[in-house]
Parts: sequence; C-alpha cells; structure tokens
Amino acid sequence: MNNFLNKYKVVIIFVIFVALAFFAGVASGNYFNGNKPFDFSSFNIINNTQASTSEPIDMEPFWKVWALLDEKYVATGKAATSTSPQDRVWGAIQGMTGAMGDPYTVFMPPTDTKDFKENISGNFEGVGMEIGIKDEVLSVVAPLKGSPAEEAGVKAGDKIITIDGKPAADLSTDKAVKMIRGPKGTVVKITVLRSGDAKPLTFEITRAVIDIPTVKTEIKGDVFVISLYNFYAQSQQQFNKALKEFVDSKKGKLVLDLRGNPGGYLDAAVDMASWFLPKGKVIVREEFGDGKEGTVYRSKGYDIFSNQLRMIILVDGGSASASEILAGALQENSITKLVGTKTYGKGSVQELVKVTDVTSLKVTIAKWLTPNGVSISNGGLTPDYEVKISEEDAKNKKDSQMDKALELLK
Repeated sequence: MNNFLNKYKVVIIFVIFVALAFFAGVASGNYFNGNKPFDFSSFNIINNTQASTSEPIDMEPFWKVWALLDEKYVATGKAATSTSPQDRVWGAIQGMTGAMGDPYTVFMPPTDTKDFKENISGNFEGVGMEIGIKDEVLSVVAPLKGSPAEEAGVKAGDKIITIDGKPAADLSTDKAVKMIRGPKGTVVKITVLRSGDAKPLTFEITRAVIDIPTVKTEIKGDVFVISLYNFYAQSQQQFNKALKEFVDSKKGKLVLDLRGNPGGYLDAAVDMASWFLPKGKVIVREEFGDGKEGTVYRSKGYDIFSNQLRMIILVDGGSASASEILAGALQENSITKLVGTKTYGKGSVQELVKVTDVTSLKVTIAKWLTPNGVSISNGGLTPDYEVKISEEDAKNKKDSQMDKALELLK
C-alpha cells in the first residue's frame, strides 16, 4: 500500500470513525505582519490576476475581511480566542472546497490529516459508526461490526437528527464527526429518525477503543462464508488468507457478505475481483468529466476458481463504494447473484493529494461505472433477490438474507 501522504486514488464514503471528514474553506501561503497578503503566487490568484478559469478573480474582499477581523473582532463566550493566521488560512481553504458543493471534496488541515492517517490503518476511540450525506441528510452509512453503535441498535440508513441535543441539520459533517468521536468511557447521545418509525429514536452510547474489523470466516453446512467489513490497508492480505481457507475447506460453495461494508481502496476491490475473473475482464470503469478519456480497470487474472464455483454476495444499504465495485463486477460478469437490499450508491472517485507535509486534499476526480456502464452513484446496485430483514427477524436474530443465500446454493 502506498504511503498515506502520497497521491493515491481511494474509493470511500465519508467515515466517521474511519475518519473521512467533510469540511468547508479558500487559500494558502505565507503570512506577514500588518495587512500584507499571503503569497498566492503558486495559485496564480493574487488580487485580480487570472487562475485556471477565464474570469478574473477579485481577492480584494478576502483581504478586506481579513483586515476587518484584525481590527474589530472580539471573542465572546466560547468563541475562539487564539485563532492563528495560519488557522484562518486552513479555514479559508476549507471554505473554498466547501463551495464546490461536493461533500467528498475536502481539505484536511493538520489535525484532520493526522486523524485520517491513524484511522484508516488502525484503531481509534469513538462509537464505531460511519456517516455520510444521503439525500442531503446526515445519515448512518453503517455501524462497524461489534462496535458500541451496533450494540446500541444503530442501523444503516438512520438519519441523524441531533448529537448531544444539537440539531444535526446545523452541523457540518466534520463537526458532527468531532462531536461523536471522543475518549473511551465517555457518553454521546444521538437521536435518529428511522424509516418506518413515526417517532425518533435516541441512543446513549459509551465510547470505546474501536478496532476496525476486516474479515471473518465461518462454515454453514456445506457453504463457506466470508464476511468482509472494509477495503482498507490490511483487507487484501486478510481476504487472500480467507480465500485460502475456503479452498482448503473443499466446500465449493461461497457466500461473500458485504453488508455494512462502506468501502475503501480501489486497488483492494480490483485485486479481490481478480480472484474470480479471467484476465482482462472489466471490473470497473472510471469516467472523467470534460470529455477526458476514462480508465478501465481489468482483472489481473488470478482466476483460481473453475466454473464449478457457486457463489452468492450479500449486500444492503450499508454496502458502498468499493463494495459496490466488487459486487457489481462479479454480478455483471455472471459470477454471482446478489441477495439483500439496494446498495448505498457511492460511486465517485476521490484522489488524496499531499498539499503540505501536514495537510492534504481529498478531491473528487471521476465517477465509477459498472462493467456494463451503469453509474454506481445513480441509486446503487439492485440485488437479483431482494430480501429485507424485518424488525421481527432482527428481534429474533433471524438472518433471512443469509437464509436465502444458503437456499440458493443448495
């Protein structure tokens, strides 16, 4: 895996505890005393000069507000009293990325860059759920397996109304992340609205150290089951190990459970799909804007399974990005059928770019299409067999989706 701070394409949903934060900001440079501007020469936008667009950029209002803050601002109550000039620059850049209107294009200042690096590769303290913007509403993508959030009863698709009494509609996603995360042993109160419920639900969740799960294997009769929870740093290695267990078991029937899997690295999805597809088969298409030529990612041709392999993939509303790439590739190449409910529909491509030694930019550069050219962002993947888990099933711990998969493999 490439070094975190190197330029890297990553398919990912905003993750609250896997630390994909969304922000809002404008510029960068060196600060001088007085009202002298930062050096924007590397951006080609000093005052009225032109940048990459054909229209002139008027930076005068920016510097006027800067000077007015220096002259007039007085902190009150809990307002910041020690904002440094550099902090203002980070905030300005966040405002610029926020102006793009894309929750997946974010500038990460030093603290957020550090959190992202730590959480994408290890563990952290919080409640263990991932959030994202769904239909312009802050929502739960999926609670992590075995996390305090899952144990409390939080479910994928829950719309977040309040966090510790503060309306979520008034919070940016990065602020929501910071409010929900916190030291182990402390409590956060989250109120959600769940589809089908007339009244909101409130959860008081005790934070803990969250170890991000990756893979679990089990055998159900004559079927081998691999539950894959993410596509992060260790996923490829652990998935390969799980496949070896499957081969050694000599079962020949496989269920790949991608429910609640929010995605991760594109490379991991391509590598995993390559175990099931002949060399050269299309896994996913990357489509750029402005008429730029797209990229086609094809199977590396590991293809160790014969035509005798029988396989089902389980998906739900918490299956996103890299999960959708893997499931869509194997579905459209007739390797597997999908069982469950419609997937999340996160099919945009982010590239992680190092801005400074301690900051980074995650920017949307393209969108993902399935091998047949279907946009993943356009409503997600539709399962071949739609199976919902009712409240009664959940209460009785009955997994009707898994039962359907096992039935199809008989």
